[in-house]
Formats: sequence, C-alpha cells, structure tokens
Amino acid sequence: PPVGEALPRATIGNQLLVLTAWLHYGLGNTLSQITSVLNYHLNFQVSEGGLIQMWYRLQEILYAWYQQIGEEVKQQAALFADETGWRVAGITHWLWCFTTKLATYYLIDRSRGEPALRRFFTEAFQGTLITDFWGPYERIEAATRQKCLPHLLRELMKVEVRNKSPAWLAFSKKLKRLLQDALRLEKREDLAPESYASRRQRLQDRLRELAAATEDDDDVQRLAKRLRKYHDDLFTFLDLEGVASNNNQAEREIRPAVIIRKNSLCNRSQDGAEMQAVMMSIYRTLKLRGLDPIKTIAGAVREYLLTGKLPPLPSAPTSAG
Repeated sequence: PPVGEALPRATIGNQLLVLTAWLHYGLGNTLSQITSVLNYHLNFQVSEGGLIQMWYRLQEILYAWYQQIGEEVKQQAALFADETGWRVAGITHWLWCFTTKLATYYLIDRSRGEPALRRFFTEAFQGTLITDFWGPYERIEAATRQKCLPHLLRELMKVEVRNKSPAWLAFSKKLKRLLQDALRLEKREDLAPESYASRRQRLQDRLRELAAATEDDDDVQRLAKRLRKYHDDLFTFLDLEGVASNNNQAEREIRPAVIIRKNSLCNRSQDGAEMQAVMMSIYRTLKLRGLDPIKTIAGAVREYLLTGKLPPLPSAPTSAG
C-alpha cells in the first residue's frame, strides 16, 4: 500500500484495521467473529493474535486522544459518572465511566472505590459531579454535586413492595411528591424569579422536614439518614443551568460496555484492559460527536505516519447558520 495507508509490516491497510477495531471496541463483535469475516469472506489471512498486535499498535498511536478525552471531560461544568463490574484475567475489576454530552472516558481498575477515582480525579473537580449514591464519590472534592433522583424514586418503589407499614407508606408518599414537585419546577420557565425562588425554598424546607423524620421504622430511618447526608445534593439541578436531575447520560454510556462484557467476557490481561478502555473511549466519543469513526481515525493515523504527529481529537461539527 502507499506510504501512510498502512502501518509498517501490517498485513491489512489502515481502513480495514480501524474497521476491525470499531467492530470489536465500538460494536462488541468478538475476535473470532471478526477474523472469520476477514479470513473467509474478504480473503485476508489474519490470525487473532496478529490482529490484536495491530490493535496494540493502533492504540499506541491514538493514546494521546484518550488523554485528551480525559482532560476535556474534567473541564466541563457537569460530569456524569457510573461504574459496572468487569473481569480481567478472571479477577473482578470495575469499568468506570466519566461522560459528558460530547465525550466519554472509560477506566478499568481493580478498585470500586477511592483509589480508582483518584486515578481519574488528580485534582479537585470544579464543576457539578452527577452520580448515584455510591459512597466513594463523596471522597472526591467537587464544587457541587447532583444525586440521581430516579435512583431514589426506584428505591422507594422497591421498598414499597416489601414494606407496607403506615409509617413507611406515609414517608414514601411525601418524599415521592417532593421529588415530583422538584422535577415539575424545573420545567416552569414561565415563573417570575421571585416566585421560582419561593417555591425552591419551600422544596428545601420540605426536604429538611422529611430528613428529620423520627418514625420507628427501619426504612424510614435509613432514607431519612440519606436525606440528611445528601441534603445539599438533591436539587442542584434547580440552581445551575445544564445540570441534570438524573444520571442517565452515564447509564447510557455504560450500556455498550455491558453488551461487550456479555459478548467478549471482558479481558484476559491488564494490557488488554488498558486497550479496552482506550479504544472504547475513542469510539464512543466519536459517536457522541457525530463523526465517522473509520474515516476520522484512518485519516488521523495516515497523518501520523506521514508527519510523525497525531492531529488533535476533532470536535463535534457545528451546525450551519
């Protein structure tokens, strides 16, 4: 192939190499499925080991993009985070997801706690961190926080299935009504500032009342304790523009990883886990930005091979007009 169109000593060109990586890390096809297509349908004789080695070389070239994604998401005003189980060489690990509307950064780590978060948050986060109620997130310094209200609503419904005590049902009804009123207030753009501020304060007063509940019911006491702990983190979305009341963005961006986990049974080595995080981050980010993954990456690799320098990760196209 012409100079720049294939990695040195590679048996396939950049376009096909990037396509195979996208099939695996972007869509979740297994290694055996991809090599079967290459060997039997496209007549490219590539072994699984040979393809993995070419992916490692591709990852090395693109690693600067992975670092750029990590820095970009930490500079945003609102950042969503979530985690899910993963396996590396048969040992339980965790795949962490840090995402915004235009970028997703994955990290695979043995820890489901503070050590993994410290790898990502090397300094205080200046924006709003949007998460579920998993405790280790509290150990990261953030300017503001927003806890996922749907998580709280789902827990109320889950408890209602087994707890029919009058104390719990009354507490749950009040808390659900409070959360629903908060969500409705977010959409009241027609309210005058004074009226909005008054209703916002009333929500906070009602939250304080529920957090002070003293009913002799274990579930009431557990949820009241949670309300006291996260008193300032439930209604941030009513005060700051661009902050969501839910963690849906992170849950959506973790879903492709869950599909890949089911198909490929995770990673066989730490190096494989690192490549998984790097390549998934790049492909998901390109998807969020509406960019053609094959054309974008193949073009960047060609420029790298010709100039020795990888171009910056492209931004999302701006709409005309």
